[in-house]
Amino acid sequence: MIKNKSKSIILLITILLWTGLIQAQESVNASGGDATGSGGTVAYSVGQINYITNTSASGNENQGVQQPYEFFIVGTNDLLLDISITIYPNPTANKLTLEVSDYTTKLSYQLYDMQGKLLNHELIVASQTKVNMDSFPPATYFVHLINPENKKVQSFKIIKN
Repeated sequence: MIKNKSKSIILLITILLWTGLIQAQESVNASGGDATGSGGTVAYSVGQINYITNTSASGNENQGVQQPYEFFIVGTNDLLLDISITIYPNPTANKLTLEVSDYTTKLSYQLYDMQGKLLNHELIVASQTKVNMDSFPPATYFVHLINPENKKVQSFKIIKN
């Protein structure tokens, strides 16, 4: 009986020691922390210097690299237009392409920052329109498509790296 208890205690101690060595993820960062606001809390890291790339015939996988891919439509179609509107790439680094299929309606776009400041606006004159983002810092922006009656047709959330 004492022998079984001592084996159980040794097994328990061994399990507890091994659980202390288990790690789910490892990341070497220059800085990081938690940011808290009225909308919630987010953990962030800055300056990740270590990652692994695995390549195969079916594609690539980058382990340890944060790669946001977000596509948000943040408005509704107030007017039912028989067109398809696509904006890419998102996230972007320098140029954004606005593509309007079956382009017949005169539209314009307006580019806003997160504070609601109008940064750029132009008339859409073709099925593909390039929006230059080079002069803007990395941040989140909104692109609103406006019809001739000055009403929002659709809105997109854009991330610039």
